[in-house]
Amino acid sequence: MLRQIYMRIAYDGTEFHGWQRQTGVRTVQEVLETTMERVLRHPVKLRCSGRTDAGVHAAGHVEGFATDHEMSVEKMRHAIGSRLPYDLSVVDVRDVHPAFHATKSATSKLYRYRIHNRKNRPVERFTQRYAYHYWHALDIDRMRAAAQHFLGTMDFTAMTPKGTVRETMVRTMFVCQVERHLDEVRIDVEGGGFLYNQVRNMVGTLIEVGRGRWSPDQVVDILKNRDRAQAGPTAPAHGLCLRWVRYPPHLLRPEPVKT
Repeated sequence: MLRQIYMRIAYDGTEFHGWQRQTGVRTVQEVLETTMERVLRHPVKLRCSGRTDAGVHAAGHVEGFATDHEMSVEKMRHAIGSRLPYDLSVVDVRDVHPAFHATKSATSKLYRYRIHNRKNRPVERFTQRYAYHYWHALDIDRMRAAAQHFLGTMDFTAMTPKGTVRETMVRTMFVCQVERHLDEVRIDVEGGGFLYNQVRNMVGTLIEVGRGRWSPDQVVDILKNRDRAQAGPTAPAHGLCLRWVRYPPHLLRPEPVKT
């Protein structure tokens, strides 16, 4: 009988060309599926919580797949995880409800963007692969005020590349929080779903506010005008990390056995 499996993974995106399988380049999906097929001895087609771009990291990316293999999830986690390269790890594996879908069942995701905000490069803290070095001073209070304008349900056309086509450009943001930890500025964005490059463009816009180029309220006009050219530049990929994905609790448990 087919089992539905939930798998949570983490990866350093530096040497991956994103999550999705592509011809001739190294991707998370290709490496993971190839390894899983060696362990499970059948073809594997992963569904994921969302595709990440080249250079983007993940601490809590979620995969879903079906298998008729009887191996326990504990052994599965070890057997797959021990065969993966150094920059990809299996964090958790569990049997879940048959209705679980890694993409469609997700209710929210949280991305964190890290900015090393001082003149010296982040090498001394060994975060150069995970934080964007921005040496101009950033006003956190201005960035926080601007971030509030991203909250709620609205059209985010201005925060995705021109020409992006989706069934709807409306997305809901639950959290957009800006904090400073010593020399590092962290921007946490939680939403029900995201457009291509949306978070990185939101960050680029907040940086323009923080450096004093724009007022916080200008974000309102940028979103209203739906013009990508009016928003800030796209922040580099290596500062972005998918922290976690949330699902309805009942879908993360196997279907109860009928008696």
